[in-house]
Amino acid sequence: MAGSSRKHSAAGRAQTKRRRKTGAAKPKSQVRPKTKELPDWSLEDACDGPVAGLDEAGRGPLAGPVVAAAVILDPDRIPPGIRDSKTLDAAQREQLHRAIVAHALAVSVAAASVAEIDRLNVLRASLLAMERAVARLPMQPAVCLVDGNQAPQLPITCRCVVGGDHRSLSIAAAGIVAKVVRDRIMARLDRRHPGYGWATNAGYGVREHMDALRSVGVTPHHRSSFAPVREILLQLELPIT
Repeated sequence: MAGSSRKHSAAGRAQTKRRRKTGAAKPKSQVRPKTKELPDWSLEDACDGPVAGLDEAGRGPLAGPVVAAAVILDPDRIPPGIRDSKTLDAAQREQLHRAIVAHALAVSVAAASVAEIDRLNVLRASLLAMERAVARLPMQPAVCLVDGNQAPQLPITCRCVVGGDHRSLSIAAAGIVAKVVRDRIMARLDRRHPGYGWATNAGYGVREHMDALRSVGVTPHHRSSFAPVREILLQLELPIT
């Protein structure tokens, strides 16, 4: 326990030693987005102790799990180029994913299944995946910065940051990790279920995917609670699970 406590304290000092001496108040539980091209370290600077960024990937697709990541960056070893994953191409995300995993203090990834998405709804499943990701971190953060306006249920202070992947380096890093891991999952599923284009469309409802749904059918990896999938099941008179 003593070694773990020392590790936590050292990490906390590492993340807080760059705090700006401005006397500014800490952010409220929800931070409004500002027009800013790139994320920075200002929200992390306003927190005491290790800070984990939380983000998810895969709320919108018609197929596959939703994946969440929790990342505690080392402020002295932040890989350059971290930003909103949607502004990066696949090669850039892969490169940054490797750098984040190599240099962060802690990285964890978790998912919620298609069955959980259909049973809970995709928002609640996303928050569940975040809770699992934080639980799997090898060290406990003092604060979690969460992308969006709703926080997972955690025994840790959470601060919601609307547009967080544009504002916080920790959240942007988590978004990159979650996106890369989910894309890899969808590429594996694509090999098992060819024809839907999941390796390139990640399960989103693009024309190729919708055409395959109509011609090939619905797989166990499709979200039957999502309207396009549900409508096809009804048209085919198949049970909605």
